Amino acid sequence: MEQALVVTSFGTSVPKARSSIDAVEEALRKAAPGYTFVRAFTSPTIRRILAERSEEVLSLTEALEELCREGADQVVVQPTHLLYGYEYDKLKAEAESFSGRFERLTVGKPLLAGVQDILRLAEELAKAHPQKEGEAVIYMGHGTEHFANAAYPALQTALHLSGRDDIYIGTVEGWPGLKDILRQLKKPCQIQLLPLMLVAGDHARKDMAVDWKDALEKAGHPVQCAFTGLGELGWVQEMYRERLLEVIGPLREGHVTTGRALAPTG
Repeated sequence: MEQALVVTSFGTSVPKARSSIDAVEEALRKAAPGYTFVRAFTSPTIRRILAERSEEVLSLTEALEELCREGADQVVVQPTHLLYGYEYDKLKAEAESFSGRFERLTVGKPLLAGVQDILRLAEELAKAHPQKEGEAVIYMGHGTEHFANAAYPALQTALHLSGRDDIYIGTVEGWPGLKDILRQLKKPCQIQLLPLMLVAGDHARKDMAVDWKDALEKAGHPVQCAFTGLGELGWVQEMYRERLLEVIGPLREGHVTTGRALAPTG
């Protein structure tokens, strides 16, 4: 074995939400023919829960150790993370600990790696929800204290500057939050509430469908929840595929300087 692809996700313990990860993994697998595919989840809690259900999923370190033993020399680690942040930083540091153990080890970028990605996401969200009088759409993201959280208000700004002041972006653990959105809803309207996350897991089924829904309804807004993770959307799968091709395209064309140093992209 020479080339391997390690698709690395935070993971989920919600069976119904797993289809989002599976869909992205399949899109990436197809984009890298000839690469040995390996799945890795970064959350120890999720791996423990899955192990209790008799499903073993490797950590990134375990996946890279296994590839070392099997003699892989060119390894691509492609995260399914939405943005740069603490989880991405940890993943990158974990990969860097293997510097020198492969001929080439590359870490791909997250979904939202730059301004054009945010603009594209805003455009796709707007297309998915035609504007209707008396209705609004709220997307709930995870959020983080990391500076990368700026992607969420940037996405909100992109939507509003394009004329879509009926689509709101909020976060559970970052800014803007639900209270910020409630202040912008000037009159009662029908709300469609959706997750802005790879998977519609615990946050979607608890924070979104319970806490956020209750708060919005108490404020006079009828709410309908949807449980479609971003990973199930074809255009999101295509964005991840493009992320991977940014890495393996040069590898296929031979535009890689050989050596034993880690070469993360971004």
